[in-house]
Amino acid sequence: MAVLVCWLLVVFDGYDLIVYGTVQASLINDTGWGLTKATAGTVGSMAFVGMMIGAIFAGRMSDSWGRRRTIIGCAVLFSVFTILCAFAPNAAVFGGLRLLAGIGLGGLVPSANALVAELVPARWRSTIATLMMSGVPIGGSIAALVGIPLIPAFGWPIMFLVAVLALVVVIPLGLRYLPETLASERDGDAARGANDPAGFGSLLRAPFMGMSVLYAIATLVTLFAWYGLGTWLPNLMQLAGYNLGSALTFALALNLGAVAGSVITAWAGTRFGPIPTAIAAAAVAAAGLLVLVTGPPVAVVYLMLVLAGVGTHGTQCLIIAAVASHYPAHLRGTALGWALGVGRIGAVAAPQVGGLLLASGLGVNSNFLAFAGSAAVAAVLLGFIGTKITSSSKAVGASNV
Repeated sequence: MAVLVCWLLVVFDGYDLIVYGTVQASLINDTGWGLTKATAGTVGSMAFVGMMIGAIFAGRMSDSWGRRRTIIGCAVLFSVFTILCAFAPNAAVFGGLRLLAGIGLGGLVPSANALVAELVPARWRSTIATLMMSGVPIGGSIAALVGIPLIPAFGWPIMFLVAVLALVVVIPLGLRYLPETLASERDGDAARGANDPAGFGSLLRAPFMGMSVLYAIATLVTLFAWYGLGTWLPNLMQLAGYNLGSALTFALALNLGAVAGSVITAWAGTRFGPIPTAIAAAAVAAAGLLVLVTGPPVAVVYLMLVLAGVGTHGTQCLIIAAVASHYPAHLRGTALGWALGVGRIGAVAAPQVGGLLLASGLGVNSNFLAFAGSAAVAAVLLGFIGTKITSSSKAVGASNV
């Protein structure tokens, strides 16, 4: 039940994050707030700024203060401020509320993943961590699905009121079923002694520094592609000539691909290892997005967006799984928070870059090229990570001999 509750909270995390992409065109055209493509990108980035703050500090807090309190606190935070977005009188207030909601959104994922990693056997840790992240695109899929009938009928504010369900249903379940950090993990941490401190300093010195930097940058470029698409795709497809309903179905294809990617990469990551699978997933995303630049038929567009969802989100799931398995228990939440927190720089930049490219008159394809390039860079960085892991394994084997 604790794992299920964490997953449900991740679903709402995904919904509350991706929902901005579904209402972005309405905010530009229907509110009278004076938003342009560039300023809409800035507003879209506010949630990601909050997520960067939340991911960095909540991961550390979950290691120090406990997983349960951190998870519940983050869930309450993002639910309340997402609901308040429905009543925002102008763009500045709306952006501020999105920033505050983002702190909770960013803090939930590393804290929930750290708790779940302690609740399941080690052999299932990578698989469950990957499946946990399926909640993000499932939430995004729900946002696209409910947006198709609700936005034309009730307007954009209704999309933010859906967060009431998390506040009145899922959070009470969390209070009932979420345990605190397992006693065995706490006892193990205590037995370590003063020579094994928990904190960011431990990540940025031997033996973890090189991998910590690589994981963080790989997360940054992966989130640039994933959240750039999540923020701009409906608007990009409308600019390409599709109506709102069709544009949202393209967003649905992306998110359903990401859901499928969570399942596929969970299996493949267990079978072939998270890093080799992540390299393949990032390459698939880059290839799919490059095909979109050629202006293919609609059926091919849907297929490429599904592959982009499989690749971008699948890569991020696998990075999280790799981080959760790479670091010891006392650093797990901090390491996840570090990777996701630094990675949010990519999520912050993506809406801005997308808006600036469009405002510069470079067209829809400029966005697809930017996101494809970032996926390709992720594949290269993950190749370096795989090489370092292989080298370390060989060194350990040699020393044992």
